[in-house]
Amino acid sequence: MTTVIVGSRASRLARAQVREWLGPMRERFPQVTFRQRVILEGGDEDRRTASLAEVAAKTESGNAFSGKQQRALLAGQVDVVVHSFKDLPTEPTPGLMLLPVPGPREDVRDVLCGHTLATLPPGARVGTGAQRRIAQLRALRPDIVTVPIRGNVPPRLGRIKGPGAVDAVLLAAAGLGRLGIGAEISEHLDVTTFPPSPGQGALAIQVRTEDERLRELLAGIGDPVVDAAVRAERSMLEALHGGCSVPVGAHATVSGDSMHLSGTVTSLDGKEQVRATVSDLLGDPEGLGQAVAAELMKRGADGILAAIRA
Repeated sequence: MTTVIVGSRASRLARAQVREWLGPMRERFPQVTFRQRVILEGGDEDRRTASLAEVAAKTESGNAFSGKQQRALLAGQVDVVVHSFKDLPTEPTPGLMLLPVPGPREDVRDVLCGHTLATLPPGARVGTGAQRRIAQLRALRPDIVTVPIRGNVPPRLGRIKGPGAVDAVLLAAAGLGRLGIGAEISEHLDVTTFPPSPGQGALAIQVRTEDERLRELLAGIGDPVVDAAVRAERSMLEALHGGCSVPVGAHATVSGDSMHLSGTVTSLDGKEQVRATVSDLLGDPEGLGQAVAAELMKRGADGILAAIRA
């Protein structure tokens, strides 16, 4: 194998993620030529629709940010796809598989740009298009008005000063870090009160199951600790039958041979929120995710999620 075609979304952030992954790959495999191919996803084509759920419903795959890339991979148009893990559905795609998650994982936290939570004036306008972020923000500051914005990170930051200006925007620290614009951050939000999306800050590397040569080439490139943490978070999300448009937060940490997983489910209006934390040995991340999901359901998450789906 002398050439590997790497697919990704077309955004500046997606390209930065591919560069992040390809740097170590090119050093480790100097005999291989890695080439990048961008694929325009439904969520990138339709910037006018504020709701990601609505955008996803319009796409052939039902996913706004990964469906076209996965079809290109299955068709052999690319050999590997680099996703942002939080954009990838928890349901496996027949014929495709995920490699162990590479490390290091970027900062998992969400951030405010333009203001801190404490300095936002009453009734402030905060831009975000994610249901989880809207729900968690309303739980902390019910006075705040959320303004739906989507698109690449720099244009979203531009909304702080541009037409229809907002007081602040709510984004992922990982995206700003990868783009080298972390100086725009006004406040990092604490994961205990504002837990991130499952898999946030991690890269998902997807290949064809039948491509044994590429699987052998890339075997062993993952970070076992990062991989276990992401698997636990996504197992919790899958057990809750959630998705990227559902207000579910998760954060896994590893200490020695133990893993701690915290999960949160929040109603869209922010008035109801349930939390659960479970610790277990590092060897069964999926089991830990399922245990936290079961505890969340016992505490009322099933009712919150049922109301959202309705």
